[in-house]
Amino acid sequence: MQSEKTPQPAGKARGGDRTYLFESAPIASAVITLAVPTIISSLVTVLYNLADTYFVGMLNDPVQNAGVTLAAPVMLAFNAVNNLFGVGSSSLMSRSLGAKDYDSVAKSSAFGFYCSLFSGLLFSLLCFTFQDPLLGLLGADETTREATRGYMLWTVYLGAAPTILNVVMAYLVRAEGSAMHASIGTMSGCLLNIALDPIFIMPWGFGMGAAGAGLATFISNCVACCYYFVLLAVRRGRTYICVNPRKLSFEGSIVRSVCVVGIPAAIQNVLNVTGMTILNNFTSIYRAEAIAAMGICQKLAQVPMYAALGCSQGVMPLVSYNYSSGNTKRMKEGIRLTLSASLILMVLITVLFCVFPAFFVELFMHDSAVVEYGRHFLVGMSLAQPFMCIDFMAVGVFQAVGMGGHALVFAVLRKVVLEIPALIILNAVFPLYGLAYAQLCAEVVLAVAALVTLTRLFRRLEASKRPSPEAAVSGGEN
Repeated sequence: MQSEKTPQPAGKARGGDRTYLFESAPIASAVITLAVPTIISSLVTVLYNLADTYFVGMLNDPVQNAGVTLAAPVMLAFNAVNNLFGVGSSSLMSRSLGAKDYDSVAKSSAFGFYCSLFSGLLFSLLCFTFQDPLLGLLGADETTREATRGYMLWTVYLGAAPTILNVVMAYLVRAEGSAMHASIGTMSGCLLNIALDPIFIMPWGFGMGAAGAGLATFISNCVACCYYFVLLAVRRGRTYICVNPRKLSFEGSIVRSVCVVGIPAAIQNVLNVTGMTILNNFTSIYRAEAIAAMGICQKLAQVPMYAALGCSQGVMPLVSYNYSSGNTKRMKEGIRLTLSASLILMVLITVLFCVFPAFFVELFMHDSAVVEYGRHFLVGMSLAQPFMCIDFMAVGVFQAVGMGGHALVFAVLRKVVLEIPALIILNAVFPLYGLAYAQLCAEVVLAVAALVTLTRLFRRLEASKRPSPEAAVSGGEN
């Protein structure tokens, strides 16, 4: 897909449009171009995550539902690999572009591509080889084992590599400024999966149940990967993304720079899953209606969460590029504009959720007890959203400039130091209802810490004026 020659800048002929976006385009235009497609694809991902559960649920077969549910932890584990090589490699790639170090651009993209491909294949091999003990570990019994195995056949045993590669390639494409193409690739897979699910799952189609949901996911991820391969082929000679195996490098500077950002991002994902599991365990001791209400409110809260995440991820290439090129003023303007827009959006959503909580819960279920629980939960969860977007923006900036240690500290603070203890304390003081306010307690503290840390970063950059290319590429940790 890529010539052996390392891409070099040559005006419009080789990435000039994207250089203009990073360096010269009006800041509002640059932020909109990068962030809006990422936000849209993030919101489509919310629908994608619900599609398998929704259509399998239409079968009214608890065994098939259990098959999808029990496989969820393995699917979530993919995100750790996605963050390791996707966030890590794309951050280094954008920083290298800003420093005009095109050799590191090629090596970082090749490293992310082949490491994610190898990790996916290894993941599949290990899960297939040890599938019986793995199914037992996931909680599958004689009743649910075959349904779980059927779903995992397509999503894990055969589908780990395309699932991981799909996400990582989106990060790489976005890193050079092609946010629209990254989003098209992601959304094409998501929308295809939603379209194929009923065909493979429902009795009027192929009637495959949970296995059909897995097959739809497998096909959609393969199609998304094909989109990126075709994109690279069409742009050959005009893209900085390199998948030439000759450019695969395990140089210490490349591996270290990817891992210093990628490993904290991966750990952050693991901690998020841990926090959600603990919340569910606390809720599980209460009535079934309370459990259902908490699940519905978690899904509703994903909408603003993914929007805020899309804002922070979308602007990352702009921040990375201008950080490395020494244009601190443009970097700050991009961050401030994105944060302001994200904050306004989060406040509006919060107001809607707080004023009409019952309406949104009833979109999922009309049970009066569930609605009563849900309207209390949703208010507590939604109040955290404006503070969360500040936290997300700070972590996105840390990842963009190579400050992986700061991102890790924030992840540990959020879950281990603040949210999990808050769950324990609030549940003891305000049984059940207090659980919905644990995230708010954590995010308020993190928002203050984020603003302080970003202010210190800006002051340091203004004092130094311009980081050296070596420091910019290796990261700004201190």
